[in-house]
Amino acid sequence: MTSEDSTNNPLISGPLKEFATSKQTGLGFFDTLKQPRFSGQLELTSPDHRRWVFYLYLGRIIYATGGIHPVRRWRRHLVIYFPHMPSHLSALQADIDSIPVEDLKICWEYQLLCLWVEQQKVTLEQAAKMIRATIVEVLFDVTQAMQIACKLSSDKTLSTRLVLIDAEQVIVEAQKLWQAWQAAKIADRSPDMAPIIAQPEQLQQKTSEQIYHTLSQLLDGQQTLRDLAVRMKRDVLTVTRSLLPYIQEGLVRLVAIDDFPAPSLPNIPTIISNNRDGQKHLIACVDDSPLVCQSMEKILKQNGYDFLGINDALRAIAILLARKPDLIFLDLIMPNANGYEICSQLRKLSFFRHTPIVILTGNDGLIDRVRAKMVGSSDFLSKPVDAEVVINVIRKHLREGVNYTGNENFL
Repeated sequence: MTSEDSTNNPLISGPLKEFATSKQTGLGFFDTLKQPRFSGQLELTSPDHRRWVFYLYLGRIIYATGGIHPVRRWRRHLVIYFPHMPSHLSALQADIDSIPVEDLKICWEYQLLCLWVEQQKVTLEQAAKMIRATIVEVLFDVTQAMQIACKLSSDKTLSTRLVLIDAEQVIVEAQKLWQAWQAAKIADRSPDMAPIIAQPEQLQQKTSEQIYHTLSQLLDGQQTLRDLAVRMKRDVLTVTRSLLPYIQEGLVRLVAIDDFPAPSLPNIPTIISNNRDGQKHLIACVDDSPLVCQSMEKILKQNGYDFLGINDALRAIAILLARKPDLIFLDLIMPNANGYEICSQLRKLSFFRHTPIVILTGNDGLIDRVRAKMVGSSDFLSKPVDAEVVINVIRKHLREGVNYTGNENFL
């Protein structure tokens, strides 16, 4: 295995035959990335040009994709983990079109997950389960590659982190699946192959009428072993074992099939600015009162700003990470959480270290103001809000070239 970062400096070299089954190779490699707390993209490529990508943050895995069927995998996992969500291309395309272009620069599948979590179409727990299953499947597929070339790119990162997964856990899980696959003596066959009836007359003679009818319906050469497993609500190893006698006799054949087409992505510039020049500023308001959010929305939209309202304090940080507003209004007193706690947590995240955070409260006391300043808030407004004051505060904190770190004098 060879490995290099974006400047072509070698990191690890040596052969790698079974990526996930050796603690000294696969796990040791991720441990190497964990020690320097690497953040960025790990790209693995096989000699036959298959490519897998792992996105990492501080040495832990955020997401993984690639292989020969990334879209099939995506749609298959939608059926498993989000059965209420449509998986057909037109539905995905509509949501893709609603995502800002700059967010689609890296990994559209992950950006869709972030969008759905933000819109509360899926829960963070559901998204985490899908992400974990995706990573395990990608690791399993890498095991079948005899040689792997590796490239690290620290400039290709996912800014939103729905979940951070320790590599050791998913490698152990992929290892168990791979060992079971080997024990069944099917290690030379890929679950991404599609079974098709090769000799229908002979198969009909060897099976009952009912079994043959079922097989003829399922084995159309358009569904992989993994696809069939989902359709039959069984694990892929069980499905493959049940077909193995027919495969060994040549009655059923495994064939390679194409991936589903990916949604159309907009033309993304090679270089995307980190600022919002030429775009409306996005202003967020985290408040458990729908009336307050409605009032803020009216004020902001009338003055040319985009608005993001969040009523659920427990989901606020995940949604803010997904949308990355330019300024945040934060209610001080909410059920289950308060503005101090949320502000403190946001300031611990590098992306929000300099984002203006304005505390909203009906209790305009000196102690509250001091505490708000201590947790890193940028300003402090009393409720009910006044439209002119709100707009003046926004203009104050979004002046070009000025970063507010929470040290402004608002006492």
